[in-house]
Amino acid sequence: MREPAAALRHEFIGLYGMVERNWYLIKRYAWWEIAFFFWTAANTLTIVFIAEGVVAEGGTVNLDRLTTILLWERWEGTIEYTFMAPLTRAVHLLGTGIFAIGYGIVRASIVFAAIAAFFGLHMPNANFATALVLIAVASISFVGIGMMTAVLPLISPEKGTQFGYVAQGLMLVVSGVYYPVSVLPEFMQWIATISPATYALRGERSAILDGATIGGVWGDIWPMLLIGVISVPLGIWVFRRGELHAKKHGKLKRSG
Repeated sequence: MREPAAALRHEFIGLYGMVERNWYLIKRYAWWEIAFFFWTAANTLTIVFIAEGVVAEGGTVNLDRLTTILLWERWEGTIEYTFMAPLTRAVHLLGTGIFAIGYGIVRASIVFAAIAAFFGLHMPNANFATALVLIAVASISFVGIGMMTAVLPLISPEKGTQFGYVAQGLMLVVSGVYYPVSVLPEFMQWIATISPATYALRGERSAILDGATIGGVWGDIWPMLLIGVISVPLGIWVFRRGELHAKKHGKLKRSG
């Protein structure tokens, strides 16, 4: 049996290995990453042009504010599962999640900067340091939720991936993406309180539009931390149960 220090070192090496593996994949498929970046930017423009459309139809709005609100609607996350690495499932999932957080922050920042430049947005009060902290904290919660949705393809190889998009859509509905949560029916507002996206969007808007500091958005940060503390261990447990189910029923064999 390995000494505790050696075992801990092994786990950290494995964690770093998962991050490094994903980084090498990004470098290997760099041109595809660039292509997907332009697709993301184009997809974002279809949302952000809503603000221009409101003005074109005679609406009276603060164009910079509405455009910025719509721009912060964009976020993404992914988690990949493989079972050949000699790692515990927790290290495997957390390593993939850590890389996804860093990659998502960098990619989202580039997209935001590109679209802001495209529209010539003026954000004199923006507090980008607070915005980055909010993204990092929110990502912890999304990693936990992502682990739970990542189990769906294991349970149903045919339809699980598609249902993951359904889960994402349901989260968007209750989180106040295009409208304040207050316009939702009361039961949906209750659901919104357990969605990290609710707090992430509200905090980001305060940071970007009003220059809020960390203290000013603490009311949005601590719920996301609480959700993360609960969702990450729960996500690992759910994924492990799904993995055992898939192995027991032979659902990992896709071909041959």
